[in-house]
Amino acid sequence: MSHIAFYAGSFDPPTNGHLDVIRRSFVIADELVIAIGTHPGKAPLFSIEERKAMLEAVARPFAGGKTLTITTFGDLTVDAARRHGASMLIRGLRDGTDLDYEMQLAGMNGKMAPTVETVFLPASPDVRPITATLVRQIAGMGGDVSGFVPAPVRAALALKFTKGA
Repeated sequence: MSHIAFYAGSFDPPTNGHLDVIRRSFVIADELVIAIGTHPGKAPLFSIEERKAMLEAVARPFAGGKTLTITTFGDLTVDAARRHGASMLIRGLRDGTDLDYEMQLAGMNGKMAPTVETVFLPASPDVRPITATLVRQIAGMGGDVSGFVPAPVRAALALKFTKGA
């Protein structure tokens, strides 16, 4: 039986924290679906196409011959996960605040999709403080984000803020 993991997020932009979760997801899953959530009420910095391209560039090296799919969804995470045949939802945890929220989410998801398990991956110590929101703020103010994002994402951020997004 193939173990398909579903890792959902906005990935705006993909960070070293996301890559930590992606790398470790391939240890426990045969296939990984990275799913970019879309929300009509949010205005992301990067388009869906830009985020997909960045994720492809930075996540593919971790696949190691395993199947990697990058997709989008605009409905419930559990519904999207079931469409992809996932048996687990991957959730990264940075701190206790994340845990409180994620436990509530896991409980609700478990009621809606009892066959899809939520798997929590605690962030590695060196990436715990990284959030995409802070990365966008630092980059937008001309700060150095090289310790927080991979090189292709750093270049995309520089280009985005040079153009005046």
